[in-house]
Amino acid sequence: MKYTVISTLALASSIAMAADYKIDPAHSAVTFEVGHLGVSTTPGRFNEFEGDFSYSDDEKSGQANFVIKTDSIDTNHEARDKHLRSPDFLNVKQFPTLTFKSTAFDGETLTGDLTLHGITKTVSFDVDKIGEGKDPWGGYRAGFEASTEINRSDFGVTYFIPGVTDKTAINVYVEGIRQ
Repeated sequence: MKYTVISTLALASSIAMAADYKIDPAHSAVTFEVGHLGVSTTPGRFNEFEGDFSYSDDEKSGQANFVIKTDSIDTNHEARDKHLRSPDFLNVKQFPTLTFKSTAFDGETLTGDLTLHGITKTVSFDVDKIGEGKDPWGGYRAGFEASTEINRSDFGVTYFIPGVTDKTAINVYVEGIRQ
């Protein structure tokens, strides 16, 4: 009984120390890179997304959730973006969002369920904390960078492999405002 009470108090204490942050999309970005024809790398980004995250004071636990609008894909080339929105790639009419919901965070690696093109797979991001502190408007902010690589074929997006590489690098730059 004594052990249960101590464990419950420790859990409650760690939950109370977690701070909740809402993503500031004006100071955040979700980008990707794919190879093209074996001669170059094509970068892109998603312009519309939202999410939240939290982490404990000791930065050893936390969570993150993101929802990305797939039709906001932007590679700085209108014809290519239109093709990327088509059923050949993202099929944005059938799959209007890409989501990530974390399942574990150990301070360096964020693991969770990535749903892309209607398929959910476990993905792990390497995470670096950039900083945190008060902002000039009376709020408090924290920023992180996270990166991973996926094979798009794992999510059923197989068009034009290997002309456009299967391996896709994903980088997330997040600034959150404590709520």
